[in-house]
Amino acid sequence: MKFSGGSGNPKIQNNTITMALFEQIEQQKPLLSGEQYRALEKFLQTGFPTKKDEEYKYTNLAEIVNKTYSFTPEADHDISQTQLDELHFGEENFDWVVFVNGKLQKKLSKITAQGIVFRSLREAANEDAYKTYFDKIALDNAFTNLNKAFADEGFFLFVPKGTVVEKPIHVFYLSQKQSENIFYNVRNLLIAEAGSKIEVVESHHNYDQHYVFTNAVTEIFASPNARADWHKLQNDSEKSYLVDHTFARQERDSIVTVNTFSFGGKLVRNNLDFIHNGENINSFMNGITIIGGNQLVDHHTAVHHKFPNCESYQNYKGIFKDKSHGVFNGKVYVDKIAQKTNAYQQNNNILLDEGASIDTKPQLEIFADDVKCSHGCTVGQLNEEAMFYLRARGISKKEAQALLLYAFANNAMQNIDIEELRSKVSELLAEKLDVDLVF
Repeated sequence: MKFSGGSGNPKIQNNTITMALFEQIEQQKPLLSGEQYRALEKFLQTGFPTKKDEEYKYTNLAEIVNKTYSFTPEADHDISQTQLDELHFGEENFDWVVFVNGKLQKKLSKITAQGIVFRSLREAANEDAYKTYFDKIALDNAFTNLNKAFADEGFFLFVPKGTVVEKPIHVFYLSQKQSENIFYNVRNLLIAEAGSKIEVVESHHNYDQHYVFTNAVTEIFASPNARADWHKLQNDSEKSYLVDHTFARQERDSIVTVNTFSFGGKLVRNNLDFIHNGENINSFMNGITIIGGNQLVDHHTAVHHKFPNCESYQNYKGIFKDKSHGVFNGKVYVDKIAQKTNAYQQNNNILLDEGASIDTKPQLEIFADDVKCSHGCTVGQLNEEAMFYLRARGISKKEAQALLLYAFANNAMQNIDIEELRSKVSELLAEKLDVDLVF
């Protein structure tokens, strides 16, 4: 499949016009001005990435970009408290924020944490911190430019110096009662000042039979000695597409964790970029993917070690059924001055069916000589001897398989300190493996 670039003239193949979304985007140009207009101009010059682009070599976006979408969500909804309760996972003591059809719903949200500043993206425009940090680390690419041109909602979260937010904040993005396919551009900004601590859980949920395409960009700033944990719980419907870019800049002695649990969604692309801007920094990226059918989940990670005495840890586990497809491309860059760097990267995968596949490519670029860096990947099937051992003790084949797969994925959950989230991920593991077990 060939896509058009920025000329505005879509390619025609087999009498079908490709890049329907590109044409729609191009038609929005007269409606924009200022920074939004310039961002759209950049996007139109490059267009959507294709499989000819190295970063998208294994991820075909044709299914997404050949559809048409509405850029203006219908505001009407009837999300009930019962529906929200079903999304919660024993988190009565959490705070939560609910966006429905792209708009913040304050009546459905609960923020009790004292001392923090929480605003919708629109409300935050006049905040000094917003002006200082917004769009400062997001890399320039097709999707970030598209997001900058059209982002209308999302949230701004400012955690002042020394503030420890005891309760995690769960952010829900819900879509409901849309009469056609819908295109969301979500923008989030988290600023954790020196010595502060915050945990965020993010999830997306499509309640319609129409397709939802979400293009999300998140910027995380961790000041000296701050800790920020961001957990992505991806279990959306088969009518959902998600392209997510998360950028984190860390100052000295800070810790940032991004955990990504991918169970649902037709096509999910997760992009993580960590930038080290001081010494004694720790970065953690963990992921568990369990998908089936014709689902695709693509993890692209990058850690930029620019200072000495820092550590990064990447641990991604994938379980693929049916004709599902996984992609992992993890990169570690170590600058010349970044001596004493300790970087670990591992991607392990199990293919349960002949039609399942994984493309994995761990990479290291090291320009310092006093470092400890390792990377590796495995692709295989379940251990037959272990299966025989469990079956010989009266455990059914399906449950034996589930136990082994849970053990395989478990260490990617080790640094989740939210017990309710650990339980939810374990529950989803059982659900996706089709067993009635409590791990």
